[in-house]
Amino acid sequence: MARPNGQIRRGQIINVFGPGALMDLPHHAAIVGGLDTWQWGGDDRKRKIIEPRLLHKIEVALERPGLTMYEPPADSLDPDAPPSGVDVYRFPEWFTAQYQMKGPQGQRTRPLVHRRNLIAQTKWQGPDRKNYDIVPIRFVQACPNGHISDVDWYLFVHGIHAEGTEPCRRDLFLDEWGTSGDLSEVEIRCDCGKSKKLINALEDKTALSWCRGRRPWLGGSNFEPNCRDPKGQPTFNRLLNRSASNAWFPQVLSVISIPDEDEKLRGAVEKIWEDHLQYVPSIDDLPSERRRAKVAAALEGYSDEAVWSEIARRRGGSSAAPAKSIKHAEIETLLTSPDSIGQDKIEGDFYARRWRPEPPLNAIWNKIDRVVLIHRRREVVSLIGFTRFEPATNDIDGELAIGVNRAALADEIRWVPAIENRGEGVFISFKSEEIRSWRQRASNREIELAEGFKLWKKQYPNSKAEFVGAPYIMLHSLAHLLITQVSLECGYSSSAIRERVYAGEAGYGILLYTGSPDSEGTLGGLVEIGRKIDLHLRNAVELGRLCSNDPVCAQHSAKQPLEERFLIGAACHGCLLISETSCERFNQYLDRSLVVATVGASGAEFFTDEDLVLP
Repeated sequence: MARPNGQIRRGQIINVFGPGALMDLPHHAAIVGGLDTWQWGGDDRKRKIIEPRLLHKIEVALERPGLTMYEPPADSLDPDAPPSGVDVYRFPEWFTAQYQMKGPQGQRTRPLVHRRNLIAQTKWQGPDRKNYDIVPIRFVQACPNGHISDVDWYLFVHGIHAEGTEPCRRDLFLDEWGTSGDLSEVEIRCDCGKSKKLINALEDKTALSWCRGRRPWLGGSNFEPNCRDPKGQPTFNRLLNRSASNAWFPQVLSVISIPDEDEKLRGAVEKIWEDHLQYVPSIDDLPSERRRAKVAAALEGYSDEAVWSEIARRRGGSSAAPAKSIKHAEIETLLTSPDSIGQDKIEGDFYARRWRPEPPLNAIWNKIDRVVLIHRRREVVSLIGFTRFEPATNDIDGELAIGVNRAALADEIRWVPAIENRGEGVFISFKSEEIRSWRQRASNREIELAEGFKLWKKQYPNSKAEFVGAPYIMLHSLAHLLITQVSLECGYSSSAIRERVYAGEAGYGILLYTGSPDSEGTLGGLVEIGRKIDLHLRNAVELGRLCSNDPVCAQHSAKQPLEERFLIGAACHGCLLISETSCERFNQYLDRSLVVATVGASGAEFFTDEDLVLP
């Protein structure tokens, strides 16, 4: 059996290298194949993930009832097992040969060659009859609808050829001046004498022509006809650096598994639906079906009436829409967690207990409503699509944006990939009356941030995003400060801790939890941190007072057009920005001036000097 070209973790397939993502393998550049190319090495290794609350949200977003969630395939340790894994396609198909010459004007020049002109897949034969290595070209073209393809370099250099004439197909070269790699110093030149600088592809939106809907991750010739923008106009291609961070943005949806009797019943029915319950004609036939050992074990504790009601609901199509949003249901469960009752048995997918501190209390407790220690937590994360150029983030309630032009994971979606993350966490809830009182003081700062959002929206007029509001930005900024602070003591790296910010009608709070599917998610460090959360909050707030880039960082305004950082205020890599895998907003909507007074602004801070006084 042939060895795979590379290996990645299953969690990376969801967040980094899903279908349509560009990646570099040891000897090739590739694009990850769609769901139809995934192989498990046998149906017995295809593991279904059950989370009805998440599955319903996905079905509504994709308008596809009857979906299933499966875990990505894993490599087998058995050398004789059928192959498993994810297929990739070679992309791009244009290369620069490592045969450097001196151009007509003294510039460095290298041949630009297509895959059809290679020998042995990785070599190009030069004019001296020697074989030279090749490197995939850095640039491809894509559109906001997710389509991607090689740039038609002949069209780029020559334009549309006159009717009745043959298009030029002479040799192409990549010319470079200087060493910066700036597009104004990179040129594509044809042997016929015509040339054009790559900067033209950025300045002229029609330079790369309109998009033809190419979807190479679904097969080399796959395309989606009539690629249009929301106004019905043809979409033009944009130049894309294939290694840039905006080449692939996953759209994921995640939920925290919370106790719910209806969902437990749905999960029990799901386990035996395909093999048994979908064939039961009436409620009178349920008792005979329950004589089977597998059915009896799954439905233990549930009446025939309850089971039949669930069967009828499933046969009627997708489940009725839950009245509560994802985060609304989660924060209600967290806020109703019982007090710690001693050495009771920790079991199930969710175990959380409220922690009450003993006096004397720090002044910062005046802001805190409650602290919940989450000893056991299960998060299910699913990938439903992706975008390019602009991330399609969920709203502040965790709900998917319905109107997003997400690219498809397969020709016809029948299932979606998902992973489970198990671990621990700590939840801090803040008093609603304190948030409301503070928001009045911070109104001017909120207006400034909202104006920055409006400037950002002008750049992306088709975006469905809405301004998240000052409470969310403040809690989000505090969460980043807390992650940086607690990572110094809890035993987890900052990239292993994830955030979940709640800023809705149900309440205000921050959930920090371990986001790794491996053993690092169960060390117990976050639960211990929760028992001293007042001290860690105080240290985190103090950490936000001064940034190593102050006063430049603190004085940044979201309204400044030159910097084009419209979604953040006082925030940079020296203070608030953390690993994007830990952040639910791709490091956007941040401003430490809403958390604590800085050298650039005061009066809008949630935590005042009085709140930081020790007892």
